[in-house]
Amino acid sequence: MTQQTNWVPTSVDFEKPSAARLYDYLLGGNHNFAVDRAFAEKLMKMQPEAKRVAVNNRAFMRRAVLFMMEQGIRQFLDLGSGIPTVGNVHEIAQEADPDARVVYVDIENVAVAHSQLLLEGSDNAAMVHADVAKPGLVLNDAQTRRLLDFDQPVGLLAVTIGHYILDEQDPFGVFDTYRDALAPGSFLAITHFTNDFDIFDGDKLSNEMKQSQNNIRARSREEVLRLFGDFELVEPGLVTTSQWRPERPTDDEDTIVEQDGLYAGVGRKP
Repeated sequence: MTQQTNWVPTSVDFEKPSAARLYDYLLGGNHNFAVDRAFAEKLMKMQPEAKRVAVNNRAFMRRAVLFMMEQGIRQFLDLGSGIPTVGNVHEIAQEADPDARVVYVDIENVAVAHSQLLLEGSDNAAMVHADVAKPGLVLNDAQTRRLLDFDQPVGLLAVTIGHYILDEQDPFGVFDTYRDALAPGSFLAITHFTNDFDIFDGDKLSNEMKQSQNNIRARSREEVLRLFGDFELVEPGLVTTSQWRPERPTDDEDTIVEQDGLYAGVGRKP
């Protein structure tokens, strides 16, 4: 088997698009299939800002990781990490400190296979194949325990994953469990799809996503804030992705921040 096909597990469902592969396509990646590309094009006709949402979300993740590094965080748990493209968490963190440790978690088979290939030979980063909605499995996985010391602060990344945890899966309980496992001084970064903005039709997108492997649940600002629990939001609080500590001031009067489509924030455990 060649390197080109190693990332395509035999268990892949070629009939339905997946969220991880859609995101990969929107970011310009190559680990997606015709069904994903067709579905992405359909979504972009319905919501022309879809690619902007993906790009701004990825940029937020980078800034959040670098912020956590500045606060002394050297270990990360990345929930719903997706298919690795340029600028993965371990690349960002280990460029600043080669000893930084990262555990990725995803359930999508292509994301897992490609991540495992990418991380072959890496002592400080690993991929866990698990459902993030089952935190007990994630937190007690052998790879998680090998790399992460939960007696020390951890950077928990829940970037575009909360809206895939449906109400019947108890998203607030899931986030409670992850937060409870972290030591004081830990950080939690969240981005979450919302239908608070008129520019997005969350219900329509949710209906479209039912055709994929991943249903989606848009949530309000108050619901997203609940996911942070008692963590203290750092400045500028809960905003949209492009507005969270941008590297350059946004002085374009035509900028419509609601086009980001996602709430974004970082909280610290007291």
